[in-house]
Amino acid sequence: MDFATLIEGVAKIPGEFIVRFMTSHPKDVSDRLIEVMGKYTEKIAPCFHLPLQSGSNTVLKAMNRPYDVEKFMSTVEKLRASVPGIAITSDIIVGFPGESEADFQNTLDMLSKVKFDMVYSFIYSLREGTRAASMDNHIDYPIKSERMSRLLDLQGGISLEKNLPYVDTVQKVLVDSVAKRGDENTYAARTMTNKLVHFNSNENKIGKFTYVKINRATPFTLFGEEIGEQKEND
Repeated sequence: MDFATLIEGVAKIPGEFIVRFMTSHPKDVSDRLIEVMGKYTEKIAPCFHLPLQSGSNTVLKAMNRPYDVEKFMSTVEKLRASVPGIAITSDIIVGFPGESEADFQNTLDMLSKVKFDMVYSFIYSLREGTRAASMDNHIDYPIKSERMSRLLDLQGGISLEKNLPYVDTVQKVLVDSVAKRGDENTYAARTMTNKLVHFNSNENKIGKFTYVKINRATPFTLFGEEIGEQKEND
């Protein structure tokens, strides 16, 4: 069976659980998968990782990516139409060989246009044996570093903009672990949209669902207080 059929089969299994999955490449996102996500929103988490890598068609071609920004935007629009409120994250590589300032500006423009909930960004580093390693026009590190700083500043503001609407709402969360920061009673959990939530509890909540009222947001984390069995906001 194809992936969309597999995901649909899992979503039909009785029980209280969340289905999340990772996508490594936009080419693997079928219309059927998007349709299934919209059909089973109570089980399939409304979040999607869609790696862009660059907002420049020139750079995407050099990366041997079989899509362009127009195709990418079409996929984003389909996802948002099928799954209202979906959180979309992405990957960006800064300083790929030959990336011009105009190419990089196109990437910033795409961030402003798409408004990803979060971006995992990386400075290009040479890896022996790859096609990119033999390319000309490798970019000096200070330029790559400066571009990365600009990207992080822009995306940080966008991520905060995306998280602020969660403040004063009640979210159903699935608890993953004890938080890396905080005391032993601070837990890390995920909303249905895969937002990281920290909250305190005197009871071990790992592996359980609970409800948390969000009272503070940063670009990367939501903070709140557990309120028990009250239903989350629509």
